[in-house]
Amino acid sequence: MAKAHISANSATDKTIRSIDRKREQERRFMLHKAKENADELAAKLVQRLIDKGIVETTSVQSLHDTFEEQLKKLANLDEFEIQLKVAPIRTLVPDPNIITLYLTQFIIEDLINHSAIQDIYGEDLNIYLATDSIFKILRPE
Repeated sequence: MAKAHISANSATDKTIRSIDRKREQERRFMLHKAKENADELAAKLVQRLIDKGIVETTSVQSLHDTFEEQLKKLANLDEFEIQLKVAPIRTLVPDPNIITLYLTQFIIEDLINHSAIQDIYGEDLNIYLATDSIFKILRPE
């Protein structure tokens, strides 16, 4: 019986596809968990952003509702919409959490125009790190 010839390209392609599948499964898992726990995560995120002095707000509840809405909406966005949103800060950290990236860009770009926001302070990386301190728990080991 002849041994099947496995080329280096074929093995490399299989490895790449395997990594892509793993990342997609991780992404779907995280988005599902974020939607499932949106209320709790939004409360923690608002508190962290206020504690770190990143946001000044006139209404904590309004800010909470905005983040909860974003977390629920995030699970229904397609990959293109998410990638388009995070494109400006994609290279901020080496192995980013997609939910953290999305919310960081949302804070930088959209939240500044929210009626309950007085001001947003800090650099992009500081906002990412504060946000990731909440959402890193969603990432599977």
